[in-house]
Amino acid sequence: MPRASDTSETTLRVLHALAAEPDLWHHGYPISKSTGIKSGSLYPILIRLSERGYLESRWEPSEHLNKPARHAYRITALGQRFLREQEPLLRTLQLRLS
Repeated sequence: MPRASDTSETTLRVLHALAAEPDLWHHGYPISKSTGIKSGSLYPILIRLSERGYLESRWEPSEHLNKPARHAYRITALGQRFLREQEPLLRTLQLRLS
């Protein structure tokens, strides 16, 4: 039986990365760099996690003139609780928790 998309290794890796600094807002590019997940996979995960209430997202204006606003994400209490519930699966997937 296939695993639910919320518990895929890439999804858990995203949640784990955001949980490392839960009070900070994170942009997609640094999340991609820290997790090794390419943008074509990352952004659908971020959208899905936001829709499920595991992340909150907001638009932030660019710090540079003539650059568009961009989304920022941070993990919610629900997302942190979900991630803690996945500890056995995280160990099974052998993700490094720091």
